[in-house]
Formats: sequence, C-alpha cells, structure tokens
Amino acid sequence: MSSPVRSPMRCVRLLLGCTSAAELLGTVLAEGPNWITGEGSALYLLDPAGMLRLTASHGLPDWAHERYGLVDPAGELPAAMALRLRRPYLLSPEHTSVDYPNRNAGMGTGMVAVVSLPLVVDERPIGVLALALAHRGTVPGRDLDVLETIAGACAHRLHHLLDHVLDHTGDRTGNRTAERPPTAPTAPDAALAHPLLSLAVRAAGHGAFERDLVTGESYWDAAAFAVAGRPVDPDGTAPELERIVHPEDLPDVQAALAEALASGGRYRIGYRMLRRGGKVARVEESGEVMLDVHGRPVRMAGLIADVEHRRARDAEPPHDPAGARTALLLSLTRALSRAVTVRDVTAAVTDVARPALGAASIVLDLVDEGRLLPVSHTVYGGPRRAELTRLADLSEQVMQHSLARSAPLFSQPGGGPVRPDAPAAWAVLPLVASGRQVGSCLITFATERAFGRADRTLYSTFAGILAQSLERARLYDTHHHRAGELQRAMLPRTLPRLPGIASAARYLPSTEGMQIGGDWYDLLKLPDGRIGLVIGDVQGHNAEATAVMGQLRSGLRAYATDGHDPAATLARTSRLLSELDTELFATCLYLTLDPADGSLTAARAGHPAPVRIAADATAVELELPGGPPLGVDPGQPYPLATGRLAGGETLLVYTDGLVEDREEDYDESVHRMIGGLELWARQTGPERIGAAPALERLADLLTLNVTERRSRPDDVALLLLHRMPSEA
Repeated sequence: MSSPVRSPMRCVRLLLGCTSAAELLGTVLAEGPNWITGEGSALYLLDPAGMLRLTASHGLPDWAHERYGLVDPAGELPAAMALRLRRPYLLSPEHTSVDYPNRNAGMGTGMVAVVSLPLVVDERPIGVLALALAHRGTVPGRDLDVLETIAGACAHRLHHLLDHVLDHTGDRTGNRTAERPPTAPTAPDAALAHPLLSLAVRAAGHGAFERDLVTGESYWDAAAFAVAGRPVDPDGTAPELERIVHPEDLPDVQAALAEALASGGRYRIGYRMLRRGGKVARVEESGEVMLDVHGRPVRMAGLIADVEHRRARDAEPPHDPAGARTALLLSLTRALSRAVTVRDVTAAVTDVARPALGAASIVLDLVDEGRLLPVSHTVYGGPRRAELTRLADLSEQVMQHSLARSAPLFSQPGGGPVRPDAPAAWAVLPLVASGRQVGSCLITFATERAFGRADRTLYSTFAGILAQSLERARLYDTHHHRAGELQRAMLPRTLPRLPGIASAARYLPSTEGMQIGGDWYDLLKLPDGRIGLVIGDVQGHNAEATAVMGQLRSGLRAYATDGHDPAATLARTSRLLSELDTELFATCLYLTLDPADGSLTAARAGHPAPVRIAADATAVELELPGGPPLGVDPGQPYPLATGRLAGGETLLVYTDGLVEDREEDYDESVHRMIGGLELWARQTGPERIGAAPALERLADLLTLNVTERRSRPDDVALLLLHRMPSEA
C-alpha cells in the first residue's frame, strides 16, 4: 500500500493530535511540504522568566544548542524578531551568507533559507517555530501562507497542551506559563518552571520529575514531594538519589539507570523510598531518557507512583546487594565497551556513569609524559564552567597523590576541617591498566556520604574497568592518528601556484569506522604547459582504501606527466588497479586545462560530473560521457570529451560525500548544491569571484553543510579552480 500523500491539510490535521512539542516538530518535518529540509529546525517555548527556551529541535549542531538554547525576546536573533513583530521573520539564503556568522545574529551556511514563525493564540505569545527551507532564492508568498497555517496549528495545539498541564498541577489562575513574571515559581508551580515536565504530569495523581543530565539538576513537582512524604522545596529541587532510595535498593536503581542512560528511551524502576520518621514507601518510577541529535542523553522526565497499596506485603522480598552492585558494574562495563576513542570514553563517563552513580561532577586526567593532564572539558558535570575550573584546580594535588600511592582515596563524613570550597564528598581513583599508570579520576558528590566496604570495592572495580577502556581507546586513537598522518601525507600539502589560476581544496575524513578513506585530489603542472585536475574516490573507509589511494595517485601522476590524455590516463590507471592485490575499485575524474585559451579535455570513470560556475552566476554540470569505475573492466576504454573554460569561470570537482545524504535523493542534493553555488556567485559578484579569499570562503560554505550533519558516513574531497579573465 502506498504511503499517504503529504499535504498541508493532512499536516495540520495530524498536528492537532500531537501530544508534545517534540511530536509537533517531528510532524511538521515528516508531513509538511518537502521543501522544509528539517536540518536546523527548532521549536522554542516561552518560560516563566519570559525567555525563549529551546524545547525541541532536529539537526542542530552542538554549538547551536549551547549558543541558542536560551534566546532573549528583546534581542536581535531571528526568533526574537519574529516574536516581537508578530509575523514570520525570513532570512533568505543571501542573508544567511552575508549576515552570518555574525555572532549577534547566529550562523548559517548560505545554502538554505531560514524562517522563524511566531506562535501566538488570542494575542498571547507561546513561542517560536524555526524551520530551514530548501529555497534557492526568496520564499514565495504562497509558501509563507502554508507556513503560517502550520504555525497556527502548532500554536493552538501547544496552547491546549499547556492548559492541560495547568489543570493537573493545581494552578487555576488562567495565567499562561509564558506570561508569568521573571520570578522564582512557587512550590505548586514547580512543574511549570520546566516545560518538559508536561511529558509526565498528564497522569493525575502521580508525582512528576525532570532531571537535566547536562547540569545534574533535578526537579520535582508538588505531587512528587507528597509521594516521598517530604515538605515541598520552594524551587522544586529534588533531593539526591542516595537520600530517598533505600540503601539496599540503591545499587539496583543505579544499575537500571545506567542501562536506561546507555540506550535511551523509556524505562521503569521499582524501589523502596525512604520517608521521614524512618518510614518506607514502595514506589515505581517510569520515565524516558531523551537523547540529543548525536544520541547522547540530555534529559530525563517521568512519573513517581506510590504503589504501596497495590498489594499488601507482610514481608519484604530478599535483597542481594552484591548482585545489584555486580549488575551496576556490568551496565557501566557495557557502556564503556562501546567506546572506541578517548572522547567516547569521556562521553560514557559523563552520560552514563556520572548520573548512574549520583555524582555531581567527574574530573578525569590522563598520564602524558609523566604528568596528569585533563582529558576534556566535556567530562565535567555541573552547570557552571567556573565551578569546574575551581574543581580541577582543587583536585590536582589529591589526584597526583592517589596515583603515586596506587590506592583510592575516599572522604570521610566529619573527618576534620576541609577547605570551604571542597566537595561535600569525593572519591579519587587511580587508573592503572596492565601495570601501567593511565590516569586518575575524581568523583564528587553534592552531599556527605559514608563509603562502606562494598562501596569502596565498587568504585575500585569501576576504576579498573575505566582504566582498561582508556588504555584501549588511547591505543585506537594512536593508530587512527598515524593512519590520518599517512593519509595527509598522500594528499597535496599545498596547491601549486599557477599563473592566471586561483584554486582552493578541502578534505574531510569520514566520522565512521577508522575515520580515514580513499578520497583524493591533485592539481598538476603538465610538461606542455597545461594544468591537470584530478579527483578520485577509492571504495572503503579504512587503511587499505588509503593505501590503494596512494598507489593510484602516484600511478595517475606518472601517466599524466608522461603526456597521455585524460582518456588514456584513466585506462592505464584502471589496469594498474586491476593488477594490485585488492578487490577495491575507485571512481575518478581527470581533466586538463590550457590556461592560455581555456580549452578542456576530460574523461570520467564513474565519478560525479564537474560543475561550472559561469561569470553570469549560473551553475551547471558539464556533460561528460563516462566509463566504468577504475578496476572494474580494465580493458574498457574511456571516451574523451572536450570543452572550454572561459575567463572568469570557476570549476568545481568533488567526491559524492559532499552531497550524499541518507535521508535525501542524490539528485535533489546535487540540485541544492548547484543552487547554493549560484547564490554564492551572485552575492560575491563577478569582479571578486576569482580572488583567493572568495574561493576559500566557497570551500568553507560547501564543507560547512557537511560538518553540520549528525554523521558523515563518507569522506569528502573537493577542488575549486578559477580561470582569471585576463587570461581569456
């Protein structure tokens, strides 16, 4: 059965049935017009302080989350402008190129349009919907009408959902969250201070919670405090896990949390909760771990239900604390076993180990030439960088001391005077693998705690697992670095300076596997005064592909400098590849240019066609007949094509990783790239296109589109060449 046809009316109908901000944004991207690209889209809601808070997004890079997670409506960012003007605020592709990367306005690529749509109901602002559009030039009025209709449906649905939240949190004043003054919320309104709690509070009668896994902050609504039998905190700040979970159940809870954090999605945990006066309540926590666009856990939200009366129990079931701690270690081991690089290990420590252990912060240092050096700022927890810097300075001596003794150190409650800026509790773990000192790990806690014998064993074992993971990751990083150096050595360090010619090149490795590959480019000075332009792509993303690439590059250079035309050069290179001890094949494009008159000769072996940018700012693929990839049919000749590159024209050759996107048709990707090239040419102007800075900027714009993707399954190479008008 064929899937339903996407249409604005169908999209609006589906939007009116959505149950969350994330579902609304997903429906717009999945069911809205196909010229909404999805990448770089976001939905903001006004928070109690009157700020626009990023609530749902798709395809936003890390820097955008950090820089634009909170937007001041009084500022000059597009979202703020749309809200103040009460109308769509459009940045055409020309504006995203010219105005960005102005840090006061944001950053774009110059290849797409961006529209910010205010979400307003009955003259009351709720938020802003920002969408990236695949329009080459200005957005037609009919498309803006469609966008405003979609935004209106989103606004009304969000208005309804916010009313639902208010109805279930006891606030009957009729005030919208977005309209509250910028003051701290009262206790009954604690849930409203954090909009994502709306995912949980729909189920009346249960307590709702939210945990920010980036900052470590945790919030409860009034009902959650009631379930725990505790007085409501004025700010809604939840107590630490160790203070509310029965000690015998804590390892089980930590193990379950570690599993949920590692995989994301929904989870359910049952445990005994400690109430004041020594009473115990049996509760069930059900929620969801929310991941960012890179698959890292950033937030948890859910419900805490009192299940004490579901089934009377005369005796508690037997508990196995040792087995629970073993389960926790297994969960942490699984998370660390998936880590390939040192960066992956630090991410696992930050994303899984820190929240599962209930830690406030973790500082991880590695031994480098006899000194302890911080691995990465990303491993730190806590909301403020100043706090983390202070913690790193404070921990340096004690981490050195622990490593020198090869023994863990633990704080003791009431153990004498401590520095006023020291953590309430901490553990310092030396990291030793295969008899080698790898590093040291400091784990801090927000409240005092006693480390019993079982706790010390748990943390010491975790240190051994972490040390082994780091040692393995460092070995991988070393091998990868050497492979990367090998690949860089096989690519031109610089492009040759040629009279009457300007050029620019870029190479980006794949982000998957070994993060190396077989793409290459070359710019050759030929004996007869002509210029040779080469771009190639060997199948695979590993060391073998890199080695084969090096052999092909050397062979092709030799055939080209011997005076063979492009067709004969590719035929000889294809035979060379077939004689190598490999099953890999390669695509390749080789063309020659005479700088004096602009005459071109070219041949193509299964490679994307080059794109010519004319002086009038039009861009078009060159029509070059092609043959099979190199090594596939070594006896097959390649057709030779001829043409001309006029003065003032630019040529782009590239590998398919530049445009290939798993979520988009290849031809559409090429079409969008060509549109972006035309925009660049128009805004740059014919008199400046040939300048080296202009070509470098174009190379940056082209690769920026690639680097902002969530992953890069293929490596990328491109080469730009411009013939100066004076040589025409």
